[in-house]
Amino acid sequence: MHTVHGFMHGHQTAGVRDMTKGNPYTLMIGFALPVLLSQLFQQLYNTADAFIVGRCLGTDALAAVTSSGTLIFLMISFFMGVAMGGGVVISRYFGAGKADAVSRAIHTVLAFGIVSGVLLTGVGVTFTPTMLRWMQTDPQVMPLAVEYFRYYFLGSLALVLYNICRSIINALGDSRSPLYYLIFSSLLNIALDVLFLAGFHWGVWSAAVATVLSQAASVVLCMRYLLRKGNLYTVEWKKIRFHRDMLSEIVRYGLPSGVQNSVISFANVIVQSQINSFGRLAMAAYGTHAKIEGFGFLPITSFNMASTTFISQNLGAKQYDRARQGARFSILAAVVLAELIGVCCYLFAPQLIGLFDQTPGVVELGVRQARTVALFYCLLAFSHSVAAVCRGAGKAFVPMCVMLSVWCVIRILYIMIVMHLTNEIGYIYWAYPLTWGISSVIYLIYYLRSDWVHGFEK
Repeated sequence: MHTVHGFMHGHQTAGVRDMTKGNPYTLMIGFALPVLLSQLFQQLYNTADAFIVGRCLGTDALAAVTSSGTLIFLMISFFMGVAMGGGVVISRYFGAGKADAVSRAIHTVLAFGIVSGVLLTGVGVTFTPTMLRWMQTDPQVMPLAVEYFRYYFLGSLALVLYNICRSIINALGDSRSPLYYLIFSSLLNIALDVLFLAGFHWGVWSAAVATVLSQAASVVLCMRYLLRKGNLYTVEWKKIRFHRDMLSEIVRYGLPSGVQNSVISFANVIVQSQINSFGRLAMAAYGTHAKIEGFGFLPITSFNMASTTFISQNLGAKQYDRARQGARFSILAAVVLAELIGVCCYLFAPQLIGLFDQTPGVVELGVRQARTVALFYCLLAFSHSVAAVCRGAGKAFVPMCVMLSVWCVIRILYIMIVMHLTNEIGYIYWAYPLTWGISSVIYLIYYLRSDWVHGFEK
């Protein structure tokens, strides 16, 4: 049986990076930078809809599009969490030098992505109006929101498969190829938005179609990469199926992440429904701030992905001290960068919100939220960074428990209590820094006192 390292020695495997050798800091920065740029373009991708819709179709259409984020994440978060488990399994076997196991894990994750995408299409298209009513969507915005969502969910297969393929490629240490594909699809999305909305003057549904077509283009490029012959990761269509042993491992490491994502997104949907009760200006402001906050989340995501891949590969190779070294660096880098971005968001909040919608009520509420949460991005970064370390070490159950108890139960209880006592939107904004702080304390204790480096052995 070929080992990964032996295979790589005999074959030039473009893009694949063994992170068990070399300077950890250089490797992690080299991995994180393309991911950071990828996430930047991902946000550009998502923000283009909001920006162009707001400029071309007005505040109601903007509210319909920007209020979509929490519901879309609720629908896809579970599948994406399980895909994270697939990435951990692939990275672990890659680090351990087991090529056959890497191949079976890749084909199993792809099979999971195809099934998930088909299921998500049916559920999303069918239950969109029900979910939007449950979220207390403003009746004035409802028809546009239903229209946007249904077209968006028709492209669920492309949405899920792109994220699955990116997870596979990243798990093998290649963060550059997904960047190139995302840059192409982001530019394509913007061009189609301009063509459909500004050129053809089509409705809000066309913004969703532009996103779906762009995602589909990304999938085609990713699959072309994975189907390339002669490489360690070569995919064969006939091998895409569920391998029981690999599915069991992927579910073991991915199910907690899927549940974690789902409970976070469920809590965010509860928050969104409370925001929706304040009317369309509040909806537009909250959704616009979410787009801006997405940029603040970029360094967290990029170093988290680098951390999970680095730690999985090195623990697979039983290099425990090296894994600890990488964890410390990724946490510090994410926290510092996130706080710097938070300060910028605090200072320039009026200009940033005004880019999307210059309606005074929207700007006022958006700035108020930004200046409530932005200086606490360091806490958000710390919590997610330790969660990424846990996932990379096969301990995904830990962040699931923390997020379920703090970011779901405590956050929802807090909002329900303060909304019962006073109908003031500012208290909703404070739910985020409060729960970020509580989770950070718990994670700090766990990180310092637990034996997380032996997670796979146990």
